[in-house]
Amino acid sequence: MSNHTPSLAQLQRAITISEQIESLQSQLASILGGSSPAAAPAAAKKGRKGKRTVSPEARAKMAAAQRARWAKKKGGAAPAAKPAKKKKSGLTPEGRAKLAAAMKARWDARKKGAPAPTAKSQKSATAPKAKARRVIGPEARAKMAAAAKKRWANAKKAQ
Repeated sequence: MSNHTPSLAQLQRAITISEQIESLQSQLASILGGSSPAAAPAAAKKGRKGKRTVSPEARAKMAAAQRARWAKKKGGAAPAAKPAKKKKSGLTPEGRAKLAAAMKARWDARKKGAPAPTAKSQKSATAPKAKARRVIGPEARAKMAAAAKKRWANAKKAQ
């Protein structure tokens, strides 16, 4: 680009050209019966920017309407709209009751000055017992260690 300023004659010529463009655009708009193309970008800029957020219910309605349009185009009957799935809550009523009872027991214990009860003391006697941990003897432990060393030695040889 050059850094020179345009002369007076150049500016006048530019003004006449721009006026001619505007008159041609208005003539074109009157022929086509719409607004001028120059006005369209200005109107588009006034709109909302970015993506819009649509609720799941609105999306379901839009999807059902689109399916109906497709069915109509294909000549079939419109499929029945599927009901929106109900969101499951995190806790069952029984679980909520258990938590409430545990909290009441903790607060009662705190009020009496006793330490808070542990989780083991809160479990009922009818709950299934946990499996006992398997105790490994020293001979079995030594056997497992020897097998592991052998595997490592074989792995090193393979490299």
